[in-house]
Amino acid sequence: MFEALADWLIYDLAALKDTPFGDAAHFFVMDVTKILFLLTLVIYLMGLLRALLKPETVREFIRNRGNVTSRFMAVGLGAVTPFCSCSSVPLFIGFVEAGIPLGVTLSFLIASPMVNEVAVVVLASIIGWKMTVIYVVTGLAVALVGGFVLERFKPEKWVEEYVWKIHMGQLPSVAEDLSLKARHEYAMGQVREIVGRIWKFVLIGVGIGSLMHGYVPKDFIVGIAGSGSLLSVIGAVLAGVPLYSDAVGIIPVAEVLLAKGVPLGTVLAFMMAVVALSLPEMLILRKVVKWPLLALFAGYLATAFVIVGMLFNQIGVLK
Repeated sequence: MFEALADWLIYDLAALKDTPFGDAAHFFVMDVTKILFLLTLVIYLMGLLRALLKPETVREFIRNRGNVTSRFMAVGLGAVTPFCSCSSVPLFIGFVEAGIPLGVTLSFLIASPMVNEVAVVVLASIIGWKMTVIYVVTGLAVALVGGFVLERFKPEKWVEEYVWKIHMGQLPSVAEDLSLKARHEYAMGQVREIVGRIWKFVLIGVGIGSLMHGYVPKDFIVGIAGSGSLLSVIGAVLAGVPLYSDAVGIIPVAEVLLAKGVPLGTVLAFMMAVVALSLPEMLILRKVVKWPLLALFAGYLATAFVIVGMLFNQIGVLK
């Protein structure tokens, strides 16, 4: 129905079929309406189920579990909770205050912005379940392994001193009211908050994707990032660092890159870098950790994303 709407508006009403501007406008209308519709629907439905789920609940669920069990729980909860990089500081403080091992906390912080149920639904609707499953599995693997790797460096000494001394404040919730009305109000609040926070990233991401779709020749993009070599993957990761978007906002750009012939691994590396390795997120994390841990955290992510990119590019070559 979103394609039909775009056909009617751009091709029939505006008579812009078979023109670069028409192709760009068609992509923009179709993807914006689709993504915003799915965002609203999925966030509302998950809000009904998530009415009792607060950061404190997540923290207590992981607390006092076994070492391996807590890691899998942290990564899994990171994938189904709506906390983006802007929530990193209170979550980090709350996890530390609860006595959760720092390696588990870092796994959660990697998984939470990189994988979430909204991005999964939107990604699957645009580029299919095959790539979606690949993205989710690799993202969770990077988060799980990251916790084990980073804790080997004894990172506790690089956490800011004030973090060990404060408690995370309580956030508003409807925990005492289990009625359908209360859950509906909570779900609507989630829609307003989350959609209100990321709609601009959706418009920017779709806007960039539509311009690339309509005006940038396929040969040009393939010439820059389409070789699948180590240098092209490293370049994709570095290109993602100065950008800032959530997983949903970067999906339209990834869609166009794939359509233009950029290898899957290069696109995955770029997506992950934008979502989990962006400069704004690093600056946010700097509020709670010292430079050595921040550099170690960023270095691990960059290395992991390059490895993921090269691995899937190689799989594509072998096929």
